Amino acid sequence: MAAASVSAPPGRQLRDEFPIFRHAIYLNSCSLGALSRRSRARIGEYVDLWERCGASAWYDVWWAALRELRERYAGVIGAGAADVALHPNISGALAAVAEALDYGARPRVIVTSLDFPTIAYQWLAKASEGVEVEVVESPDGIHVPLERIERAVDGRTALVATSHVFFTSGAIQDVAALAGIAHRQGALLLVDGYQAAGQLPVDVGRLDADFYCAGGLKWLLGGPGIAFLYVRPGLAAELRPRTTGWFAHREQFLFDPRRLVRHDDARRFEAGTPGMAAIYAQLGGLDVLDQLGPAEVRRATMALTEDLIAHARDAGLEPRVAATPDIRSGIVMLPSEDPARDVRRLADARIIVDARPGHVRVSPYFYNVPDDYLALVELLKP
Repeated sequence: MAAASVSAPPGRQLRDEFPIFRHAIYLNSCSLGALSRRSRARIGEYVDLWERCGASAWYDVWWAALRELRERYAGVIGAGAADVALHPNISGALAAVAEALDYGARPRVIVTSLDFPTIAYQWLAKASEGVEVEVVESPDGIHVPLERIERAVDGRTALVATSHVFFTSGAIQDVAALAGIAHRQGALLLVDGYQAAGQLPVDVGRLDADFYCAGGLKWLLGGPGIAFLYVRPGLAAELRPRTTGWFAHREQFLFDPRRLVRHDDARRFEAGTPGMAAIYAQLGGLDVLDQLGPAEVRRATMALTEDLIAHARDAGLEPRVAATPDIRSGIVMLPSEDPARDVRRLADARIIVDARPGHVRVSPYFYNVPDDYLALVELLKP
């Protein structure tokens, strides 16, 4: 198969924004997005405020930064700011959801074998409370047929919790179809968008998801320590998370230990004081992404990804990816007899990728250029 033609990627203009490219070829955005100069500058701004203002920075600046991040996360997924709660990680967001549901008449939670296991762990931990987790298996390690999920969902199902993009294969799920499957049985749908938000345009209204979570670690270029949870408008007020904190309190500065009065919106799913360094790092990452816009990020990333797939096939590497480009993302799995060994060998050549069982995982992003993965293919080809 002939390699695809790649027009000049926007990454050539933005390459200097990411200092890691001065000393390495970075192809591991699905594990950790590269640090931008703008994120570093934003973190410096936070540290300067801390030094200069101390606690007064909360009231003068930091509270506004929290509000700004909720608004900008909402913009990433086509939601309203009132529908977004901030969390330090996805596990915290999942815990808030898990502790808000009633499992009395609906004890079943449906996940898939290709989801990141944090999803399943949240409900497996509730087995002693009668919660039943059913894992829908993948026939090929790439995707999970919708009909298999539909067979698993019934009137005893509380929640379908699965991925927008599978971290194991990069395949994109039809979230709107999943929402239909769940809702026809009276169940809710939670979508882990960690491998989607940032590299795919996302519109939670069209997806019809009840919950959608993602964060800064990967494609949103915010680093670790910050994530978000979207809760469908109207649903938040119906639920009362039993995992909580003072940021969930509607009048948190009353400091009243006798009454918990939750926010009416998604903020009732928040918990404790956020890490402000992570907030500022994420704002910097979003500044970069906003320069291109989600449609251009997707176009550029997929042009590079399809070209990588074509070159890998020409070299005999047999990439394991979804069948058609429309359901592929910027994650390419290259089979390997010893992924850890191959990742170390690539690291010796200053090419940074990751290992997953049976595969070297490669993830080009808009800031990459063809020379990055051509060097990788040359080193890995049989």
